Amino acid sequence: MRLVCISDTHSMHRQIRVPDGDILIHAGDCLGAGTLEELEDLDNWFSGQPHRHKILIAGNHDWCLQDEPAEAEALIRNAVYLRDSGTEIEGLKFWGSPWTPVFFDWAFNLTRGPTIAERWQQIPADTDILITHGPPAGILDQVIIDSQLQSVGCDDLARELERLKLKMHVFGHIHEGHGQQHLDDCLFVNASICNGNFRPLNPAFVMDL
Repeated sequence: MRLVCISDTHSMHRQIRVPDGDILIHAGDCLGAGTLEELEDLDNWFSGQPHRHKILIAGNHDWCLQDEPAEAEALIRNAVYLRDSGTEIEGLKFWGSPWTPVFFDWAFNLTRGPTIAERWQQIPADTDILITHGPPAGILDQVIIDSQLQSVGCDDLARELERLKLKMHVFGHIHEGHGQQHLDDCLFVNASICNGNFRPLNPAFVMDL
């Protein structure tokens, strides 16, 4: 099973090269301004991709999926959209969730602590592949703030991962964290396509499970 992982394309999906595979995973921030028109274009693009399965979650730029969920979700015809929900593909169990800790005033933001932790507690224990928009604290989540490298991932998500036996965790959100890291038996992937300057220059990740 070949998984192709992307995130943070910000409506520049037509500018990137996506390798072939069995499952295409988009971990959010698929839109730029977050409009229904952008989402419809993304879905049309999905229809032209060769992957047998496509999975999409939202991110903090994807406003229409938060503010107009019925209209927005109706436009997604060529991918499985996950919002605190799961799907199973050929024996692999996926769970997707869009939430990130509050940062200014973006979409799908929740306060750290019990509010966002409640979302992570919904992740089933038998999940194989977790897709969240943001990273857990301490894993591919560092940015430079005031000339210092700081970890900005979600502590509550990191704590919840301790009860899960994931094969893989895919996320984005922190463009500067693009990369992969093995920890215990889980592969963590920050699949941000856009770099820190919002240019779609990072490659997609391809994994065989």
